[in-house]
Amino acid sequence: MSDTTARALALLNLLQTHRHWTGPELAERLGVSERTVRRDVERLRDLGYRIESVPGLAGGYRLERGGVMPPLLLTDEEAVAMAAGLRLAATRQLTDGTETTIRALAKLEKVLPAVLRERVNALAAAVRPAGAGPGSGVSPAVLTALALACRDHERVRFTHTSGSGPSPRRVEPHHLAPSERHWYLLCWDLDRDDWRTFRIDRIADVHPTGVFFEPRPLSQRQVERFLAVARSWAKEAYDATATIDLPIDRLRHLFGEWAQGAEPVDAGTTRWPVGGADFRETMYALSWIPPGVPYSVDLPDPARTELRETLERMLRALEDRS
Repeated sequence: MSDTTARALALLNLLQTHRHWTGPELAERLGVSERTVRRDVERLRDLGYRIESVPGLAGGYRLERGGVMPPLLLTDEEAVAMAAGLRLAATRQLTDGTETTIRALAKLEKVLPAVLRERVNALAAAVRPAGAGPGSGVSPAVLTALALACRDHERVRFTHTSGSGPSPRRVEPHHLAPSERHWYLLCWDLDRDDWRTFRIDRIADVHPTGVFFEPRPLSQRQVERFLAVARSWAKEAYDATATIDLPIDRLRHLFGEWAQGAEPVDAGTTRWPVGGADFRETMYALSWIPPGVPYSVDLPDPARTELRETLERMLRALEDRS
């Protein structure tokens, strides 16, 4: 690629579509020397693009937000309208191409200066599609940060809030997926050494760590099954916890993706969250515990009383009447 302008535009596109590039990687992609890459980086800086250089073996280049809007052939008003529209499309799911929407949003917001980001925030908050109730969306900042982390295979830290309160998490993000009015993050939880799926509207304070990882192998079928399990969870008054006399590795082997959320109590006992829309779904989940394996259940009333009465009637119905 001998044309200087075309090469600089190709370099800019690479910097906009990946969080971090090393000098040799850019040189190989562009078919030039690392010295030429350094000259082209300086040309882009002269045009207003803020490109950070990181020295050392693991160093390289990344595109940072600048103080002014760099030349994207967009006016400020066009950039604000486009970013706000992409946010609404992503968080309210107004389009089918959700992954494309997130990538476009991440690329645009990467270069938006602070003053324009404030205008985008105000506009996106003021405009709500018909049928979208309060709290039905997710934080665009959280969604964008997680999308970048999935794309770049970068570990992140965040706070996740569940029924037991907020808890810090360190994860390797793998996949983002929408479902009805919720977004989900499938990731490897570093502290629990297991796959976890989180609803993104319960995630806050996302912090990239700068530590990159090699993605763990996971087929598309496995991804779909993990997400199907997560979508089936609904925090209801009928949620229960089963304490099972099985080591957690054995439980994971037996339950597969349905072991999500399970945590070890000790070497031979595992706590497994179960539940559903009513006590019957809880009863169905408990029926999958292998025969002969002792367990106890923490199930609050009135579901506990309803389940006990149903089981007693079932036992009476099964009595030998001969």
